[in-house]
Amino acid sequence: MAKNKTEKTNQDAMEFIQSLTDEKKRADSLKLVEIMSELTGEKPYMYGPTIVGFGNYHYKYESGHEGDAPIAGFSPRKAAFSIYLGNFPGRKEMMKDLGKHKEAVACLYVNKLADINLPVLKKIIKACIAHTKKTYPS
Repeated sequence: MAKNKTEKTNQDAMEFIQSLTDEKKRADSLKLVEIMSELTGEKPYMYGPTIVGFGNYHYKYESGHEGDAPIAGFSPRKAAFSIYLGNFPGRKEMMKDLGKHKEAVACLYVNKLADINLPVLKKIIKACIAHTKKTYPS
């Protein structure tokens, strides 16, 4: 079985965020840390070189592939924030009230937090966390 390319690292998440040269991206990252810490009850850690993760869960697919991943996380990419969300019941409906964003199967892309409705983002993240915990109980 292939090993996961992205894993938890010893890099300090807050140092990573403070190293961001874009002041607005840094401020939005700090706000996401606040939100995700509140919702998960966990401190941020680095998952790979650019993903800030919170909490952890172990998954195992029918194919036999398994690994560990953050229960919530984001990456302050150059073009947009990648906010990592699984697919959960009601997601599509919740996204309608979020504001300006793009989606992929497991990601939400947001240019800046000012473009979206933060209370809706919190509801989406909370629903994702609940679904992940139900799907992959520890």
